[in-house]
Amino acid sequence: MKKLIVIVCSLFLTIIVYSQKKNNPLNFDFEQEGDGTAVDWKNFGSEDYLYYLDTTISQKGKNSAVLEYHGNEPDFKAWAYTIPNNYDGKKITLTGYIKTKNVTDGYAGLWMRIDPQIAFDNMRKRGAKGTTDWTKYEVTLDMNPEKTDRIVVGGLLVGKGKMWLDNLKVTIDGKEISTLKPIAKKEYLADKDNQFDNGSEIESITIEGTTVEDLKKLGLIWGFLKYYHPNIAKGTYNWDYELFRILPNYLKAENNTKKDELIVKWINDLGSFSTGKESKKSNVKIEPDLDWIKTSGFSDNLTTLLLSVKTAKRTKGNYYISLEPGVGNPKFTNEKSFSTSTYPDAGIRLLALYRYWNMIQYYFPYKNLIEEDWKDVLTEFILKVNNTSNETEYTLAMLELIGRVHDTHATIRRDNKVINKYWGEEYAVLDLTFIENKPVVTGYYDDELGKKSGLIVGDEITSINNKSVEEIIKDRLVYTPASNYSTKLRNIAANLLRTNDSIIHIEYLHDGIKKTAVLNTYSSKNINLYSKYHYTDTCYRLINNDIAYINNGSVNQKYLPEIWKEIKNTKGLIIDIRNYPSDFVIYRLSNYLMPKKTPFVTFTTGSITTPGLFSFGEELNAGMKNKDYYKGKVILIVNETTQSSAEFHAMAYQVNPNTITIGSTTAGADGNVSMITLPGGIKTMISGIGVYYPDGRETQRVGIVPDIEVKPTIEGIRNGKDEVLEKAIEIINEK
Repeated sequence: MKKLIVIVCSLFLTIIVYSQKKNNPLNFDFEQEGDGTAVDWKNFGSEDYLYYLDTTISQKGKNSAVLEYHGNEPDFKAWAYTIPNNYDGKKITLTGYIKTKNVTDGYAGLWMRIDPQIAFDNMRKRGAKGTTDWTKYEVTLDMNPEKTDRIVVGGLLVGKGKMWLDNLKVTIDGKEISTLKPIAKKEYLADKDNQFDNGSEIESITIEGTTVEDLKKLGLIWGFLKYYHPNIAKGTYNWDYELFRILPNYLKAENNTKKDELIVKWINDLGSFSTGKESKKSNVKIEPDLDWIKTSGFSDNLTTLLLSVKTAKRTKGNYYISLEPGVGNPKFTNEKSFSTSTYPDAGIRLLALYRYWNMIQYYFPYKNLIEEDWKDVLTEFILKVNNTSNETEYTLAMLELIGRVHDTHATIRRDNKVINKYWGEEYAVLDLTFIENKPVVTGYYDDELGKKSGLIVGDEITSINNKSVEEIIKDRLVYTPASNYSTKLRNIAANLLRTNDSIIHIEYLHDGIKKTAVLNTYSSKNINLYSKYHYTDTCYRLINNDIAYINNGSVNQKYLPEIWKEIKNTKGLIIDIRNYPSDFVIYRLSNYLMPKKTPFVTFTTGSITTPGLFSFGEELNAGMKNKDYYKGKVILIVNETTQSSAEFHAMAYQVNPNTITIGSTTAGADGNVSMITLPGGIKTMISGIGVYYPDGRETQRVGIVPDIEVKPTIEGIRNGKDEVLEKAIEIINEK
C-alpha cells in the first residue's frame, strides 16, 4: 500500500550538539558489556529465540552475539544497534562475520536500515544457511543524509538454528565511521526536561463535584495544544511534563473563571506565533472536531485564544507527530513509555488517557465510525482510569478504551505480561473456532496431546470451569477489541481455554451428547499455538483439469510465471484468502487476471498542518493491458481471518470482471498500522490510513463483504468438509 507523497519537514528550533563521545566508542565488536548484554545493543522479534553473548566462541576478541531458535513457532529475531549520529556520504557499508549451525527454514544475515524508509537490506535472498564457519558478509546502501533520522545495523536469524555474529564494521565511502565527523545532531529543549522522569508526583486525584468535567476540558485543551500550537511542535516543551505542572493548580482553582485564567496564562507563556486564514480543503473525508472550543462554556478570553491557535501558521514538522513517507500513516514520536512500573501514579494514568484519546481524536482515519461521541468516551474513562487500584485494573481499563475505537489492529500487544497473566499463561491443547456462533474444536496445538484429551474435531464447548460459554463471551467482549462481532469471536476463541491453573474443567457436546472433561494445560513453549497457520499443502494445485487453486497465504511471486502456465487454460480459479499473505503478490497476480489497469482502492491520510483533517488521495490500479488475461471464473474465499493486507489483496482481485467473492465478512481492518506507546509498558496500534473502494465505500469495520455468504457448519467440521471450498467448486461448475 505505497503512496507517493512527498513530505517536506521544516527545521525545528534546536540546540546543536555532538553526541558521539571519544570515551564511548561504537560497540560493533560486542566487547562492551552491561546488564548481561552488549552495551547499546537491542533485540526485537519473536520470543521463541534466545539472545546472549557467547564468551567461548568469537571471530575476534572475547565476545560474539548469539541468536538461537528455541521454541515452537519459527519466525525471526534480530540484534539491533542504532548509530548515534548522522554522517555525510554517498554509500554506507556494513561488514561483519557470521557463523551458523543447522540454520533451516530461513537464513542468517546482516541487516541495515536508514530511516525514515530511505533504504533497507536484510540479505533475504543471500543469507547464510545450514552449518558454516566464520564468513565475512557485506551490506551496502545509498545514503540520503538530509532526510535521514537514524541508521540502524545488526544481524538477524530467520527460521530455525543458531547464529553467531561478530566483528562488525561500518564504513562510509570507504572510510571507517569512527574516523568521520558526524553531522551536528538536533537536540530539542523538550529532551532536556527531566523533572518527572520517575513519576508525575501526583499520587492521587480526588474526583468530586465537577472534577470529571474539569478534567475533560483540560484533556481537550492539552491535546489540542499538543498538535496545534506551533511552539509545542518545535519541541520546545515536554508537553507531558507541562501537564504535570499545571494539573495540581488547575484542580485547586476555585471556579471556572479561575481555571480559565490559569489556562490563558499557560497558553500565553508558550510564546507568540503567527496566525493566518484557514486554507480551503478538497476531497475531505473527515473534518477536525473542534466545535467544543465554542460550546464548552469557556471564557471569552480563553475561547478567543484557542481559536487563534486553531488558525496559527503551522509547518509540516512536529516534535510529536509525523507522517510516514510514501504512505501517510501517523508516526507518534517522542512519547515516553514510563514503563518502569506497570501501575503508574495517578498523574501518569491520566496522561495515558489524554495521550491515547487525542491520538484518536486527531490521527485515527476511522474516527467517524466509532459510533459514539468520542468526547463522551473521554468523560467516561477519566473516572475509570483514575479509580483503578492495581496494574490489572489499569491495563484492563486501557484495553477497554482501545476497544472503543473498533479496530481489529488496535489491541494491547500479546507480549504484555499483565494481560497474559489475566487471560492465563497456560493453554489447553484444543484449537477452537466459532462455528455457528459456538466454540468448536477444529484442531490441536499438539496432535498427540490433543488425542489424549478425549475430544475430537467437531466437539462443541458449552461450559468452562462451571461458567457457560455465553456468560464468558458477554464478559469478554468489552476486553476484546475488533472491528466487528465475528472478529471479536475469532479473538475470544484463542483465549477461551487459557488459565493460570494446571487443569480446566469443561462441559461439551459430542454428537449431541453432553459430556464433561478435565483438560491438562501447557505452557506456550510446550505446544504450538500457531500450528494451523502452517500450510501443509502447496501454494497451488489443480483440483481437477478445469479448476485451479491458489493459497494466497503461501504463494510466492517468483513461482507465478510457472504456475500460470497451468492455470491460464482452466475454466475456474479459486484464490483462498482465509489467511495472511506470505508475499505481496497483489500486483503480479492481478496482471494475469485483468484486461487493463483498473482502479481498486483509494486512501485517506491525516494532516500535520490541520490535525483531525482526513482527505482522499489518489487511486491505485490493479492489472495491466493484457489481451491474454484470464477468462475463467475467479472465486475469492474470505472469512474473519482475512485481515489487513489480505483484505487489500482481495480488493484488487475483485476488480477482475469474472470475480465472485464467497465466504463471510472479513476482519474489517485495512491500512498500514501505526504504533502507539502508552505509560505502564502498554503497546498498541491503529489502522493509520483510511482504505476505501474507488467509489468511496467503506472497508473498515464492514470488511470485504462476500457476494455469496457461505459459512462452515458444525456438521461439516465433524465430517472433515471444507464447505466453503466445495461451494466455490460448485459455482465454477455452474453453467
